[in-house]
Amino acid sequence: MPETNAVPLPGGYRWSGVACGIKSTAGSLDLSLFVSDEPAVAAGVFTQNRVVGAPVKVSRQRVPRATARAVVINSGNSNACTGARGIADAEWMTAETARQLGCAAEDVLVCSTGVIGRFLPREKLAAGIPQAVAALGAAPDHLLAAAQGIMTTDTVPKLSTRQVLAGDRPVVVTGVCKGAAMIAPRMATMLAVVMTDAHLSMETAGRLLREAVDVSFNAISVDGHTSTSDTVLLLANGRSGATIDPEGPAAGPFRQAFTDVCTELAQLIIRDAEGAEHFITVDVRGLRTTDEARRIARAICEGPLVKTAIAGNDPNWGRIVSAAGYAGVPFQEQEASLWLNGTLLYEAGTPAPFDAAAVSRSLATGEVHIDLRFSLGEASARMWTCDLTQEYVRLNSEYTT
Repeated sequence: MPETNAVPLPGGYRWSGVACGIKSTAGSLDLSLFVSDEPAVAAGVFTQNRVVGAPVKVSRQRVPRATARAVVINSGNSNACTGARGIADAEWMTAETARQLGCAAEDVLVCSTGVIGRFLPREKLAAGIPQAVAALGAAPDHLLAAAQGIMTTDTVPKLSTRQVLAGDRPVVVTGVCKGAAMIAPRMATMLAVVMTDAHLSMETAGRLLREAVDVSFNAISVDGHTSTSDTVLLLANGRSGATIDPEGPAAGPFRQAFTDVCTELAQLIIRDAEGAEHFITVDVRGLRTTDEARRIARAICEGPLVKTAIAGNDPNWGRIVSAAGYAGVPFQEQEASLWLNGTLLYEAGTPAPFDAAAVSRSLATGEVHIDLRFSLGEASARMWTCDLTQEYVRLNSEYTT
């Protein structure tokens, strides 16, 4: 877990995570609050799945806004595919949280994660929300508890934080997320809350979030399954006194810090993917457009034969090249070359001689770099994925039973 004490946490926020009995394991944290002590600018990016959870529908209607006060998240139940009752339950969660905090219900955003198709247990949440409000605090341990409270099949909490200067004022960006499987965010199951004490306009917040998500959460895939619940929320409360002008000198460093937080969180999801033993970086270069590069990178990341070959430390490069070939991007074989962990395997459409045993040993380290280069242009894309193991199949075959 990244060290949250390495830099200060953003000012004006409090967090908590409590156990209210939604999860079957006694004492497991399953309800989290992220609270801004003053109105915050909020922006959101949500799943592109046409089947979406009730909390997505509720939160999507409430952003962007300039008066957000809190995000309430439960784990163990996604409140998805639950019809009108699901919407009512999500709205009730925000209203109950708002009542405890003394703010408007519309200023509370909501997320849920867990099993699909089960109604939320209101009686447990009714007892848990006041406990979560009472447990709020601004220390690193409070943030850690909130990060733990949103976990489902995650094995570790995921946090990231950065500090930069805006003029002479330090500003902080801190994020938490959850996710280990059902990951193919196209804004998958993943949730993230990113908070800063800088002041951002609603327009700047929305643009910043979309740009960062595009190269971080939208650049990972565990299994190609876009969730019903994916949500990334940004809160900016301005407590630092620094305003980020998109044309000002602080904009670049702040944008980089924000993107770095999102990227680190996204990579932590891949490193914690269910059953995963390999962390895979896929670079696709030399295409005509970024969209073409991303389509090929995604096909490689989500190709089950590619992922199983990596699981077996097998440099079976034909699986990678063929995955590129079915991505729907026009190219000729002689326009592609492939490197695996720095070793050339396939050059301009022709097999290259290489030491298969040496490449296999390099794969066995668990760090894998697939570098596919074309000669068609200057556009490129990078994505991250993991291997596909027997343990992934076991874990997901037993998820609800």
